[in-house]
Amino acid sequence: MSHVTFDWRRLRTGAIVMAAVVVVLWLIEYVDTLTNHALDAFGIRPWNLLGLDGIVFAPLLHASFAHVAANSLPLFVLGTVIWASGLRQWVVATVTGWVTSGILAWLLTPIHYLVLGASGVIFGWITYLIVRGFLSRRWPHIVLGLVVAFLYGSVLLGVFPMSAGVSWQGHLGGALGGVLAAWLLFRHERERRTRRVVI
Repeated sequence: MSHVTFDWRRLRTGAIVMAAVVVVLWLIEYVDTLTNHALDAFGIRPWNLLGLDGIVFAPLLHASFAHVAANSLPLFVLGTVIWASGLRQWVVATVTGWVTSGILAWLLTPIHYLVLGASGVIFGWITYLIVRGFLSRRWPHIVLGLVVAFLYGSVLLGVFPMSAGVSWQGHLGGALGGVLAAWLLFRHERERRTRRVVI
């Protein structure tokens, strides 16, 4: 969480990147539909060693066009906002939520299920933005975190087993990953500032 002023050019770049990401996800689902959902085989298969590669591929795959549509707007908005903070923040928040979501989905989901979708990454971004505000104590981060909590706070109920067919395990993993990413970036920034003042 480096100390930077808001950069509209970076926000615009983030919007372009995230628009491209969303388009790619729609194209993947289109190909998946044309191949009778053959790509879904690359999703997470819990407690199956052959399903471990799904940790890498599952966020790129979706069960239907409706599934992609449900994830597209939060992916675009949250991804763009985090990109505007800096490439490092976007990479750390994305990779951490991606991996922790996949690991918990693989470990906690019942056998014979198939886990697909980018919602774990979305949950990671939500908690990252909320926790970052509390850790940094910078008013822009705090305000943004509160706005995200207001807009998406109810979504976080998805970390509980409330709906059949919804991977609360992946949601929980992503949410924990977002908290971890916020803490890692906060610690890195604090150490960097400490090194600056030490003679």
